Amino acid sequence: MGTEATRLVDEIRAQIRPVDERILNHPYLAALEDGRIRPEDLRTFAGQQYHIITSDLASFGRLLARHSALPSRSFLLGLIQGEAAALEALFKFAGALGLDQAGLENFDPIPGGHAYTAFVAWLSFHGSDAEVAAAFLVNLPAWGANCGRMSRALRQRYGLTPEQVGFFELFAQTDPAFEAGALGVIQAGLDRGIPPARISRAARLLQAYELMYWDAMAEAAGVAT
Repeated sequence: MGTEATRLVDEIRAQIRPVDERILNHPYLAALEDGRIRPEDLRTFAGQQYHIITSDLASFGRLLARHSALPSRSFLLGLIQGEAAALEALFKFAGALGLDQAGLENFDPIPGGHAYTAFVAWLSFHGSDAEVAAAFLVNLPAWGANCGRMSRALRQRYGLTPEQVGFFELFAQTDPAFEAGALGVIQAGLDRGIPPARISRAARLLQAYELMYWDAMAEAAGVAT
C-alpha cells in the first residue's frame, strides 16, 4: 500500500470526525439501550436493512463486473461475500421479530434510510473501485461500533439470543485485513489517475448518508434527534 493512500484516508477521517461523533452518539442507540425502541420499530430497522443489503449485493456485483480486470476484484468479491453473510444473518434477526422474507419485502424503504444504499448504487455505475474502497473503509468503523452496541442492547434489554443478533456481531467484529486491502485499492486508483478529490467526496457523502440512516430510524421510532 502507498503512503499517498494512507495520507488521503487520514485526511478524510479528520474531515468526517464531526459526523462520526454524531453517528456514534446517536439518540437511537441510547433509546435502544434504555428499552424505549418498540418491537415494531425494530421490525422497521430490519426491513430497511433488508432493502439496503439486497441493493448493495447488486451494486457490489456490478462493481465487480466493471473492475474484473483489476487487482481490486478480490477486494470487491470480499464485499459481496460479506453482504451475502449479512443477509443470511439478517433473516435470523428478522425471524426473532416475527418477520419472514416476504414480510421484509413488504416494508417500504424510508427515503432518509435508503439514501445510503442509493448512493452505493450510484457509485456502482459511476464510481471507481478506489472511491468505493475509501467510502467503506471510513464508514464501517462507526457502523460496526453502533452494531456492537445494538447487539448488547438487544441481548440485555430485549432477550435476543447470540444467534439472533449475529447480524450485528458480523459488523461489530473488525477485520484487520480489510484496511490493508482497501488502502491497496485506493493506492492503485490514485496510481491510475483517479483524482483524490473524487475519492474524498465519495467517502464524505457516504458517511453523511449513514447519519441520515440513523436519523431516519430515530424519526420512525419517535426518538428525538
